[in-house]
Amino acid sequence: MKIAPFAVEEWMNEYEVGAKYNIAETCVDSISLDELFELTHTDKKEFLDDICARRLTYGDIYSKPELLKGIASLYKTVNTDEIVTCHGAAGANHHLFYSIVEPGDRVISVMPTYQQLYSIPASLGADVKVMHLEKDKNYLPDLDELRRLAVKGTKMICLNNPNNPTGALMDEALLKEIVEIARECGAHLMVDEVYRHLTQEDVWSPSAADLYEKGISVSSMSKVLSLAGVRLGWIATKDPSVLAACRSHRDYDLISCGMIDETIAALALSHKDEILSRNRTLIRENLSVLDAWVKSEPHVSYVRPKAGTTSLVYYDLPMDSYDFCRDMYHETGAFVTPGDCFEEPHSMRIGYAADRETLKNGLAAVSEFIKRIAKD
Repeated sequence: MKIAPFAVEEWMNEYEVGAKYNIAETCVDSISLDELFELTHTDKKEFLDDICARRLTYGDIYSKPELLKGIASLYKTVNTDEIVTCHGAAGANHHLFYSIVEPGDRVISVMPTYQQLYSIPASLGADVKVMHLEKDKNYLPDLDELRRLAVKGTKMICLNNPNNPTGALMDEALLKEIVEIARECGAHLMVDEVYRHLTQEDVWSPSAADLYEKGISVSSMSKVLSLAGVRLGWIATKDPSVLAACRSHRDYDLISCGMIDETIAALALSHKDEILSRNRTLIRENLSVLDAWVKSEPHVSYVRPKAGTTSLVYYDLPMDSYDFCRDMYHETGAFVTPGDCFEEPHSMRIGYAADRETLKNGLAAVSEFIKRIAKD
């Protein structure tokens, strides 16, 4: 099977480890186990003693009941038996496509977005149609274009909400209109929701799995809950055919998730309100820092994110985004992601959910580089 190189991940693999100011990171400032124990008021010795005494078997094949209960609590109508756990959201996306997409199926996706949502279906032989999200429309889907593409028999519509890299957010009214388009043509509506709940305002984040009988939500512990290291994600849907297909394929490529990972994730989800409060405060305060920086820089512009942890920032300098980001990295240590990874030239993705000092110092380094390039 041939697949297009994963532009974002290849960039991150090459440069992330040596970054001085990592403002390419998309997770909310990650927490340690010690911080998790503190946030959840958990006895560290008791927790670790319990884990160390366990036999390292496969554990619960369909996942620890406490973990499934915690995941279900992130939705309004999803039950514990309507969740399939996977190896991160990246594993969940891949698993979902592999389980239900066949050669010739029409799959509609958007761009810019996380590349999995169009490259994996294309690699499976799907007829992928891409809708380009436009800056002057706040990166929201054009419903007329979606209706035109969503012909009878369309297998799947793939979205990302909140959007990576732009931070655009589809509200419930827009999602319900998309649901009606999906229902009319008989398509599954798959939404990568890894940044769901990270909003700039105190509003409930609706999920495709709650809004539509063929809606599919993919998410993970990585972004919203600051626990990328446990490598746990999931597929949530009320569609029995999707659940059956995913569980059948899961026997071949996963069997079960790690019992230690699941125990840590279950603890975090049982105290999700505390972690979400911490993380929403961080992204809201940090976005104000980023927003002030954008307004102060004459060579950059963006659409202010509504949610998530990332922004797509454009610059007006005559320099390819790969060269821009690479030269800046080597010159200043500031690490961002080239917009060309998302087929958005003359832009860069900035993650603003790092710790405050890293964000401020990283943005100062970007300014330093822009000043030099503009002078040249």
